[in-house]
Amino acid sequence: MYSYDLIMVLISLIVLIVCVLVGVAFLTLLERKVLGYIQIRKGPNKVGFLGILQPFGDAIKLFTKESTNPIMSNYWSYYFSPVFNLFLALTLWMCIPLFSVFLHFGLGMLFFLCCSSLSVYTIMMAGWSSNSNYSLLGGLRCVAQTISYEVSLALILLSFLVLISSMNIFDLVFYQNYIWFFFMGIPLGMVWFVSSLAETNRTPFDFAEGESELVSGFNIEYSSGGFALIFLAEYSNILFMSMLFSLLFFGADLMSWMFFLKVLFISFLFLWVRGTLPRFRYDKLMYLAWKSFLPVSLNYLFYFFGLKLFIFSLII
Repeated sequence: MYSYDLIMVLISLIVLIVCVLVGVAFLTLLERKVLGYIQIRKGPNKVGFLGILQPFGDAIKLFTKESTNPIMSNYWSYYFSPVFNLFLALTLWMCIPLFSVFLHFGLGMLFFLCCSSLSVYTIMMAGWSSNSNYSLLGGLRCVAQTISYEVSLALILLSFLVLISSMNIFDLVFYQNYIWFFFMGIPLGMVWFVSSLAETNRTPFDFAEGESELVSGFNIEYSSGGFALIFLAEYSNILFMSMLFSLLFFGADLMSWMFFLKVLFISFLFLWVRGTLPRFRYDKLMYLAWKSFLPVSLNYLFYFFGLKLFIFSLII
């Protein structure tokens, strides 16, 4: 019986990884199409029907290119940091409560916080081990930015932990049957979305990859497979943050096709922001995190705590 369960978990894990990677492939195609139409031009439309095979062509091109590494780089950490980056990005998906024989545990939110904070180290390793000034600056920027916005993300998660009295993401399904949490805290939803943009290094917060100042930032020395793995990890994180936003704010009925439409819509918002907004200034980014988002998320934490106490007093 035990071996059967283990085999089923492994099969579920492989299916999940394949589905995430295929989802990432088509998210890149969607991004190029959306950016194309925003800039009044066509996106990829030559490879396959309407360019549908373009992501696979790009993947083949990237992974078959010659891999280069700088002579002065710290080879092992330079080589393995993109691998660990993608590994952590895929590990995050284990905390999504799937209705299958896959892993299902009660500390999903804690698992998310642990894994998402570890991804900082892989980017720091990538920036440092390349032994390039540009990549080191990009890595340092990314670490400072990610740590700053993780604080507000953690406080928003704490607000929901207080509200539902559980660390299990699955419990969000039951508590949003009648009203979405988004309507209970619209500012909180906005703060979470902007913090997700900053956490995944997306425009207008793409300072770790600021082409105009840092010549592509922490991943400047990477080519072929290493660059592709960093790219896959970033887009996997975008999909995951979109799914987590749906679970937290827009009801979490995983059995409904509407849930996946919500995830698609939030992923589209990530791409829309990229095509619309210019890059933020770095000092303003830090002020936004510590002077605006931190007070808002703290106030909401106290508000939800008071709301919970009030409900308990009514019950008693």
